[in-house]
Amino acid sequence: MKYPYENLENFTLPSLLERSAGLYADKPSFANVGGDAISYAEFAQRVQDTITLLRQNGIKKGDKVLLLSENMPNWGVAYFAVTYFGGVIVPVLPDFHPSDVHHILRHSEAKAIFISSRHQSTIEDCDRAHINFVINLDTLGMVDEYTNDSYMLKIKQKIAKTSHTSAKPLEDDLAAIIYTSGTTGHSKGVMLSHKNLVTNALSSFSKVKIEPEDVFLSILPLAHTLECTVGLIVPVLHGASVYYIDKAPTPSVLLKAFEVVKPTMMLSVPLIIEKIYKNKILPKFTDSLIMRTLYSLPFIRKTLNKIAGKKLIETFGGRMRFFGIGGAALSPFVEQFLIEAEFPYVIGYGLTETAPLLAGGISGEVQRIKSTGTAFAGVELKIKDKNPQTGEGEIIAKSPSVMLGYYKDEEKTKEVMDDGWFLTGDLGYIDDDGYLYISGRSKNVIIGSDGKNIYPEQIESLINQNIAVLDSLVMEQDGKLVARIHLDYELIDKMFEADKNPDDKVREEISNFLEEMRKDVNSKISSFSRMVKFIEQIEPFIKTPTKKIKRYLYTT
Repeated sequence: MKYPYENLENFTLPSLLERSAGLYADKPSFANVGGDAISYAEFAQRVQDTITLLRQNGIKKGDKVLLLSENMPNWGVAYFAVTYFGGVIVPVLPDFHPSDVHHILRHSEAKAIFISSRHQSTIEDCDRAHINFVINLDTLGMVDEYTNDSYMLKIKQKIAKTSHTSAKPLEDDLAAIIYTSGTTGHSKGVMLSHKNLVTNALSSFSKVKIEPEDVFLSILPLAHTLECTVGLIVPVLHGASVYYIDKAPTPSVLLKAFEVVKPTMMLSVPLIIEKIYKNKILPKFTDSLIMRTLYSLPFIRKTLNKIAGKKLIETFGGRMRFFGIGGAALSPFVEQFLIEAEFPYVIGYGLTETAPLLAGGISGEVQRIKSTGTAFAGVELKIKDKNPQTGEGEIIAKSPSVMLGYYKDEEKTKEVMDDGWFLTGDLGYIDDDGYLYISGRSKNVIIGSDGKNIYPEQIESLINQNIAVLDSLVMEQDGKLVARIHLDYELIDKMFEADKNPDDKVREEISNFLEEMRKDVNSKISSFSRMVKFIEQIEPFIKTPTKKIKRYLYTT
């Protein structure tokens, strides 16, 4: 595969950074919202200074270095510094439980840690047998209390007698180990090479045109593979600038960031845009009988959605031209709004194991509803064990971005590889134009009594359309389909006047509400997918750090 990028020596992260530092030296690279951006030349120098610090303290090619922090400019510094001379970066999602972080430290055998002040308490009680030193990511300085003094003495004596080699990594060398958050309860260490990461970033040319003048607003955690590849490596490749929010992304914080940064590009998970639609847009069109009636008429709905779309772009700062959505399925009802609103969204599909993108829509074109677009440049997609009637089967992929394997787990690696093809575990089909459609995860499929496949994610998307529903989980119980529903209790209290009515009355109203919702949902789906009961889920569902429900906790 030939990519349209000149002056790139090879498919490694150091080559990519060196190219950009030369081409875009004076261009702004990274900043926190409201702060001053450092130039690409300054960013590259900061990387070199950090490399010196790492090597002076004994980190060498193949050593693992853990990275735990909220998003900030120095996150990218640590990432590129560790990988520049063949070290292996181990980024960890900030929302991981401390016990998960401790497991990753042990399993990866990390020799050093980059950690922000905000997350330093996470490692206070961990086993630091392998850890030789810790670097504060805010300052890029050593944290003395975590330094292994005897190790440091040996290193200084050794360094005094030897000289550093300047060898850079090869394309197929391990660059990163990404531990998945996992909805099945098993966190796996995905090994990604330099070639995996760089070719995935290079293939972005087939989907979106990015200029040095483009401005990204980063709101997803950088340890999320989508944000790391498309929100870090891709902007560096094109000399674009990236701004980070240094506070929790509450609505007020986001609105301020949009106003200050005026981003042209942004990445999101479906949950964010779905919340905006359900909480801010839909209520305006359904708060009165007249508006509900008008909004139910297709030609009026399209006009209203187009007006709402213009206001939405203004809310995002007025310059948004690429809003990438990935990480989970987007509600088709929200997607219909985005199309009619002429909002510049694009859906991408991929997995951590593919660094991550395999398919996506093309920016600037009208998207096909329910589709995740066509294959990225250099990616082959096929359907394995295709159903002759529906065309559905398991999606498999061949690409230079397919992982090296799972760290310390050859058996699991063999399970997902078949003669060079990666088995995604996702079910779907490809239409005659090459557009990919995802049906659901093969592990989540429920087989109906008539042998037909039931995809719980599709039914959940329909349930979640209700403004009073925060989350839902469709599952099999005693051979019947049921759904657990977690409601928006603040809204429910208003709907059923909880401050005026006795608890028994409110409970009865909620029960009736769930039953009416069940009947409504059943009327919109195939007969073999209909549910016998909606169960109220009082407590919020337990989720992974990437906000997916841990299904195994409720279905086993």
